[in-house]
Amino acid sequence: MESKDLIIIGGGPAGLSAGIYASRAALEAVMLERAMPGGLVMNTESIENYPGFADSIGGFELMARMESQARRFGLEIRSAEVEGLKPAGNKLIVVTGQGDITAGAVIIATGVQPQRLNVKGEVELTGRGVSYCATCDGPFFRGKRVAVVGGGDAAVEEAVYLTKFAEKVFIVHRRGELRATKVVQKKAFENSKIEFVWHNVVDEIHGTDSVKSVLTRDVRDNAKKLLPVDGAFIYVGNIPVSGIVKGLVNLDENGYIVTDENMRTSYPGIYAAGDVRKKMLRQVVTAVSDGAVAAVAAEKYLEGNGQTK
Repeated sequence: MESKDLIIIGGGPAGLSAGIYASRAALEAVMLERAMPGGLVMNTESIENYPGFADSIGGFELMARMESQARRFGLEIRSAEVEGLKPAGNKLIVVTGQGDITAGAVIIATGVQPQRLNVKGEVELTGRGVSYCATCDGPFFRGKRVAVVGGGDAAVEEAVYLTKFAEKVFIVHRRGELRATKVVQKKAFENSKIEFVWHNVVDEIHGTDSVKSVLTRDVRDNAKKLLPVDGAFIYVGNIPVSGIVKGLVNLDENGYIVTDENMRTSYPGIYAAGDVRKKMLRQVVTAVSDGAVAAVAAEKYLEGNGQTK
């Protein structure tokens, strides 16, 4: 069986940061990512709050820079679907479709995935008007009307982005005020293409071959209204990708991995970093910090157990 010092599962900002620090520490590490490195940040058009970029930077560019830096320090990056993680004495075995790999320590940096509304028509019309990524699909809605469901930073930022293409953007939010940060709210309120549908939720998404309308419901009196749109972009939160460690480490009630300040989970040798971890703030900057801490903590753990090569 192939053996490494450290296996990093997930290639977003937390995983890449961990890879940079692990490689600089001369650990024999491999990062496993099922898609391309970068994670969900790759779909972010503009990041304005990452230190060092006064004029903002695109998510794709920032992640490309991190990947290049990690490779320069010698990090091995593989495309692989991780199917499981299991103990083997004082080692850990990561099960992948390309074969099993053993290591003395593992960093879980699998992030989150978009949460669905779980309403009629959502699954059937995904990819045919229902989307979870405005940066990916926005250009398909040039001159059309779209609904954005949600009121947090992601929803409002993507709604503003969609105004580059759509003639009208409706923000459907269950509350009477947005949860997004004030600077993000200001951009939306000042944009004449955006209309707010307050105190409403989406109950159904209608269409056969493509989205034709969404059925909204006022949460105050249950009054329903059909909103004609060509697309529905869903931003109602995320769920952690933590299934591979369920039953092995402690998770909170929402499935996020519980760690201490050094990113240690409840199982020796397993660390978690980034959005998959239980914490207050989920941003690129905090994911990068988590990854660095996790790599250094894993290095010390491996040295203490005499497991480095």
